[in-house]
Amino acid sequence: MKSKLTWHHMYQSEAARIIFIALLTAITGELKVIPFAGETFRFALGGIVFFLLILIYPPKSVLRTGFVTSVVVVLFRIIEQLWLGADLAESVQMHLPVFLFYILFAMGWHFVGLEKFKSHPLQLGALAFLFEIVGNTAEHAVRNWWTAHYLLDLKEWSILVGVALLRSFFTVGLYSSVALSKEKQRVREILGIGSELYAETLYLQKSMDHMERITASSYDLYRKLQQEHQRPLGIQALQIAQEIHEVKKDSQRILAGLSQLTKREEMSVFSLSTVMEMVQSANHKYSKMLGKQVTFHIRQTSDFQTEQQILLLAILNNLVANAVEAIERTGTVRMIVSQTEGQVCFQIIDDGKGISADHEMLIFEPGFTTKYGDHGAQATGIGLSM
Repeated sequence: MKSKLTWHHMYQSEAARIIFIALLTAITGELKVIPFAGETFRFALGGIVFFLLILIYPPKSVLRTGFVTSVVVVLFRIIEQLWLGADLAESVQMHLPVFLFYILFAMGWHFVGLEKFKSHPLQLGALAFLFEIVGNTAEHAVRNWWTAHYLLDLKEWSILVGVALLRSFFTVGLYSSVALSKEKQRVREILGIGSELYAETLYLQKSMDHMERITASSYDLYRKLQQEHQRPLGIQALQIAQEIHEVKKDSQRILAGLSQLTKREEMSVFSLSTVMEMVQSANHKYSKMLGKQVTFHIRQTSDFQTEQQILLLAILNNLVANAVEAIERTGTVRMIVSQTEGQVCFQIIDDGKGISADHEMLIFEPGFTTKYGDHGAQATGIGLSM
């Protein structure tokens, strides 16, 4: 547990994040293409990795991150050349210009504000393209001036522009894919929580019904005891009724809050196929948790948009979870959705032990259950009645 906390602290640390970005950029910078014959200028994977990392794991200071990365990349390449037997002065002259690329690229994002453009892919790509050209041009021009005393010609600069365009929008596309995947995961988690909250409101409503009946019974007992001149016991019964009534009022306030949460989640619109995939994903994880090998199949002949995804998730998750629980070790759950004459039919079919004929007329009765937990506690029996 201690090691996990230490790693989490390091991950959250700004210094650790900057060092991680700098080292990974330097290492991946060795995967390169050298477009100009006889020159040391390279188009390396490091530039893509640096841009992608500051997008996905944004540091507090892009400028500081760019400076540290510039220094680390230069030192990494000089040390590598020295290890291969190169001259120190020659190595410095060869690799020092790369400092310009990363620092200028980072300065560009520092001044325009990277976070402002992360949700606008076209603007993000256009700015990255601009900063790539500035950084690469400066690096290549300085290196040429030091080694051959000439600047860029039109052909070389055209290659710089083409590669900058390719690298910039490729990185932005890659980042957008990662961001979209994270957003989908977040939506799935929110909807999963929403469906669970919806189910909890039903359990709470059931408990409130029980409270209402107990309160009525306690008050009825109080009246009978009063008639039989059992005043002390009657007062005790009345106090019980009053306390249960207070608990019920607290439950009503909780129910109102939960209802508002589930209503907020119902504002989004989802396709039915997405809802079915979420049910499959959630119950696949549930079957793994139970140590079972369950195969899921979805057959859907129609699809449409729905605003009732919370309700559908709550109901379908309950049915599919029951199917998973009914399977002993290995089995299959089939989810079939069909539509005829304006009606949608959902079928959840499993190859578990099945339902006894004696119970078929009772399974939708609130409170009826045949399930018991690991410690012998009876289930609520509200799932199918829901």
